[in-house]
Amino acid sequence: MPMTDQGPLGRKLGALQTATELGGGRVPEDALASAEQVLERAGKRRRLSSEHTVVGFFGATGSGKSSLFNAVTGQELARAAATRPTTAEPLAAVWGAEGSGPLLDWLEVDQRHLLDGPPAGADPRGTWVRLADRLRGGGRDAAGGLILLDLPDFDSIAVQHREIVTRLAGQVDVLVWVVDPQKYADAALHREFLEPLAAHRGVTLVVLNQVDRLAERDVAGVLSSLRGILAQDGLAQVPVFAASAVTGEGIEPLRHAIAEVAERRTAATDRLLSDVRTAARALGAEDAGGVPAGVGKGTEARLVDALTEASGASTVVRAVQQSYRLEGGRRTGWPVVRWLARARQDPLRRLGLRRGDHPDRRRRDSPAPDDPRVHRTSLPGRSPAQRAQADGAIRTFADRASEGAPDTWRSSVRRAARSHDQTLPDELDQVISSADLRAGAGSWWWHVINVLQWFALLAAVAGLGWLGVLALAGYLQFEVPPAPDVEGFPIPTLLVAGGLLFGVLLALLTAPLVRLGARRRAHRARRRLRGGIADLARERIVAPVGAEIERYGAFREALAAASGRH
Repeated sequence: MPMTDQGPLGRKLGALQTATELGGGRVPEDALASAEQVLERAGKRRRLSSEHTVVGFFGATGSGKSSLFNAVTGQELARAAATRPTTAEPLAAVWGAEGSGPLLDWLEVDQRHLLDGPPAGADPRGTWVRLADRLRGGGRDAAGGLILLDLPDFDSIAVQHREIVTRLAGQVDVLVWVVDPQKYADAALHREFLEPLAAHRGVTLVVLNQVDRLAERDVAGVLSSLRGILAQDGLAQVPVFAASAVTGEGIEPLRHAIAEVAERRTAATDRLLSDVRTAARALGAEDAGGVPAGVGKGTEARLVDALTEASGASTVVRAVQQSYRLEGGRRTGWPVVRWLARARQDPLRRLGLRRGDHPDRRRRDSPAPDDPRVHRTSLPGRSPAQRAQADGAIRTFADRASEGAPDTWRSSVRRAARSHDQTLPDELDQVISSADLRAGAGSWWWHVINVLQWFALLAAVAGLGWLGVLALAGYLQFEVPPAPDVEGFPIPTLLVAGGLLFGVLLALLTAPLVRLGARRRAHRARRRLRGGIADLARERIVAPVGAEIERYGAFREALAAASGRH
């Protein structure tokens, strides 16, 4: 239910609702269920009469709770007994009946006594008389009223009695706990009710009933002991009254306190605010107050490095380097021995990374073979060590990013980091297959070297042909002029020797340049692959982790607003 009221209670309820939605699946289920119950209860209570104040009388068997209830109301409405529970269901005394019906229906109170005027014996100048006069006076100021509830004993042997008490302890606006001198330190009362409701001390009253059974000198000591126990329960500032339903001692001060609460007409809001604060603190019970480290550049860089290694990118980079060297040898090596390089398979083609090599490329109606959505590499399957490396890198990244958050939220950050575990290997493969590795692309100077190599080879072949013609003519006894020479060396011989020597030397001199170019090509390939993997990591791992950390920050802000820390 959206909370649209912009008052303090509406804002805190809205903040609690936001925290509940953000904490789903990330905080303990019992805390979420409790917060949802508070929201539901608050929604129902706010739709009912906010002008009525509901005061519940709670107590153990024999505490005189019903007798005290009768004394406060001034009428014998509740049946009282000293040793056994006599209140089987809630009983209501109502001042200001208008609008109380739906509220009592929600409280599931069927026994209702509509009263008019102050209790018998009330101080004519007291707050209760003024309240009663206002409620009887009619008009705009008469809106609202007061409802006192006498409830079953919380320690009754009847299970349904305890269920009623537990339910109404979460619904009434003001809680009046009635204890007696014999059982005021009862562990069940303090452990099961007072301690859990300590946050509601602003709407809690405690009455030490039956003080007529104590010697006058002992009353102060018992009150001091009771206050000490209440302080241990977190209720140090709660008003404590000494009263006796038999003698009437302390009844008027108790009436005055109850009437003052009803006059202010804020008890329902105060109670709901306490409920919201309690639920918010339960939601943040595991929150140590730390702020997660978040996603840092160094942490992200280490993740990308690890994924790059685990993806097999190093194998691809080595293949790029080897492919360049192989192609460089084919294009710049001595033409006579180039067939040796052509006999070796290109490592990029072996990995399925040579673009344009697909046999269907020639068919116009076939899909583009370079489309990464349909193209797969032939990289070896990820080894267990590579999978463990990737898993460890993701886990380490999530742990460092969530450091400082509670364990439940750190677990949710880890789940966010691994939210694409099933598709990540294929996506890494697609990043590699779609990367522009410039497979098969050469360098501009290869063409120059290639032309020079072929000129050298042609010179050597021409020289060999010339020498062959001269040899054949001499063998057939033809008269041929001698071959021209340079410095005494025949030109055909110079062409053969120079062509062969130049080609071999050129191949030897360009080999280091090819190796240097291969290293540069491999470096660029690694940079491109790492860039693609970095983009994938940001989309599939970093972004979900960042979103989860932002969610935790919004959750903490909502908790702070709901609990009143700001």
